[in-house]
Amino acid sequence: MTQSTIDENLEKSGFAELGLNESILRAIAEMGYRQPTPIQAGSIPHILEGKDVIGSAQTGTGKTAAYALPVLHRLGGHREGAAPRCLVLGPTRELAAQVESNFVEYGRYSPLKCCLIHGGVGYGKQLEELKAGADVVIATPGRLLDHIQQKTFNLSSVEVLVLDEVDRMLDMGFIDDVRRIIRLCRKDRQTLLFSATVPDAIKRLIAVHLKDPVEVSIGIKLSPAETVKHEIYPVGAMQKFDLMLALIEQMEIDSMIIFCRMKSGADRIARWLEDRNYIVAPMHSDLPQKVRTRSLEDFKEGRIKILVATDIASRGLDIAHVTHVINFDIPQHAEDYVHRIGRTGRAQRDGDAFTLVAPDEQSHLDAIEKFIDQRIPQRSLEGFNYMYQPIIRDNDQAPKRRAKRNSGSSRFGRRR
Repeated sequence: MTQSTIDENLEKSGFAELGLNESILRAIAEMGYRQPTPIQAGSIPHILEGKDVIGSAQTGTGKTAAYALPVLHRLGGHREGAAPRCLVLGPTRELAAQVESNFVEYGRYSPLKCCLIHGGVGYGKQLEELKAGADVVIATPGRLLDHIQQKTFNLSSVEVLVLDEVDRMLDMGFIDDVRRIIRLCRKDRQTLLFSATVPDAIKRLIAVHLKDPVEVSIGIKLSPAETVKHEIYPVGAMQKFDLMLALIEQMEIDSMIIFCRMKSGADRIARWLEDRNYIVAPMHSDLPQKVRTRSLEDFKEGRIKILVATDIASRGLDIAHVTHVINFDIPQHAEDYVHRIGRTGRAQRDGDAFTLVAPDEQSHLDAIEKFIDQRIPQRSLEGFNYMYQPIIRDNDQAPKRRAKRNSGSSRFGRRR
């Protein structure tokens, strides 16, 4: 981006009207940001005023910038050797790393220092950065509590506490850890809570720990994107893998995510696909962090064509250009269905999502269709040798589909 383009973006930037300082405006102008998204426009002024904020918006609406930009503005300059003044708490290592990257990008002209704290890696670098004086700490709950127990991190200095993807932390069983961390923070802090949804358990958390919060809710009703064609394939549990293979064989795929409910299931499916010479990698929380990071980068760069993942990959991660999603296991929580299939059909591109449903999973399908307020088309695969012919209901509410993508991609390839 040329200097003249950056200056033009600065002049036309809607962010300038929000009161952010010059260094932040220049950084986001260089990144091509010109107008704030609704969640950013609604949240930033209140955060700059020091108010507690509840931000509710779907994934991909710019929630990270909605809190990171005003936090960078409020913290100002770096304090050498000082204790952290902002703590951002997130559910997964990948999300924490992504948030840290965003803070570094937005703060490229700021002297503020960030520290990333999560499990799966050694303590050495984290301890060095904390000792040197980190203004912003981005952490996952488990590793943060380890540091607190070892007295290498003290929450008494935290002026701004950010709870990101709180509904995901609730789903992953971290809510008690989150409550413990909140109680250890100073009482006069500013608390910012961002979440795609706000179920009752989070409302109770808000009632106890936030002070007269301002609520900014932007399009919080989850629904499948119009760019995603999604279908249901009823099949007996014993034939799920065979049907999935048959589907893959007839697709033109650039990149695919296969979602499984259990970590062991993701490992098993990845192994079975590797045995058939597909280029594949598993992704779940039991894998070492280096393995997860490498697999994610290989997938983004196209070196790996299929990612077999648990719901760790359904939200928060910056994965673009996924052409296909297969739900090998139907998600237990209805909202996770929208997040999963939302991995494809991004940036106005078309995407395909297929869900394999065994007879004992019908109640989960009913809950999903009630949640999204539509019937998902059901299909049987022509030519597939079903042990028991599935009963396909009438498809009277098939989702609309935009014009077919012309990507020039070839049929999905195997290793030679």
